[in-house]
Amino acid sequence: MKKEFVVIGLGRFGGSIVKELVELGADVMAIDVSHERVEEFAQIATTAVSADTTDESALRALGIRNFEHVVVAIGENIQASILTTLILKEIGIKKVTVKAQNDYHEKVLSKIGADQVVHPERDMAKRLANNMVSNNILDYLELSDEYSIVEIRANEKIAGFTLIDLDIRAKFGVNIVAIKRQSQILVSPQAIEEIELNDILIVIGSDIDIHRFERKSLH
Repeated sequence: MKKEFVVIGLGRFGGSIVKELVELGADVMAIDVSHERVEEFAQIATTAVSADTTDESALRALGIRNFEHVVVAIGENIQASILTTLILKEIGIKKVTVKAQNDYHEKVLSKIGADQVVHPERDMAKRLANNMVSNNILDYLELSDEYSIVEIRANEKIAGFTLIDLDIRAKFGVNIVAIKRQSQILVSPQAIEEIELNDILIVIGSDIDIHRFERKSLH
């Protein structure tokens, strides 16, 4: 059975979500107040309609209650984003994911019941900044304000040592949860696993501990 989603707001972020969901085989209803944007996605989304989503009757007329997951990707209009989210939760949508413009916007969205709040620009900036600061950090995913999961390339400083030799968890408080080695992925590697040059270590821990490990072990 195909998964069904609604994406409200067809700007850069919302439009990208629509395209990715369709690529993954999902049915997507795309909604925007702009007729031009709706026309642009008419051949991409399963259904594309122009509607004012701050109008509860308009949302109900679209049969939005039949969808379990709605993404609110409204751009600059914070008021429209908040009102749309509020109406969706009042209607009874099970999961509402909303793009936040700033921290204040996120606080309001959380208070009115948004199930997931995303900051695509801020999160991308953090990932890019971390990649720029360190040659070893390949990717960065924030789990919370203080914890992250990162991909770190093993260099000659730690290659040839086993995980037990390095004792990373005791020394730095971080965990290596997997190792990518060419086309192979070692999940929950054993303590006797020897790290090879250019292995990609999947490391989870607090931001402070991860940076301490990266700085002291790899430089």
